[in-house]
Amino acid sequence: MRHLARLADYCSITNMHTKNLAIVWAPNLLRSKQIESACFSGTAAFMEVRIQSVVVEFILNHVDVLFSSKLSSVIRDGAGAVL
Repeated sequence: MRHLARLADYCSITNMHTKNLAIVWAPNLLRSKQIESACFSGTAAFMEVRIQSVVVEFILNHVDVLFSSKLSSVIRDGAGAVL
């Protein structure tokens, strides 16, 4: 995820903003067996992929906070809130 966030730093050159990166990478990072099955098709599959891309975009925009050592230690110690 950090690598993709670094790629977004070069969006002025590559035109790959976090949103574009999320659209491309979300189906691979958040693979859904439901989408691959026959029960998801058309609009439902599109909405599922759209939700995945929003999640990945959020992660890319907040990669420093989500993957910080401070947050990891808070989670590891079992604290309930992050200040």
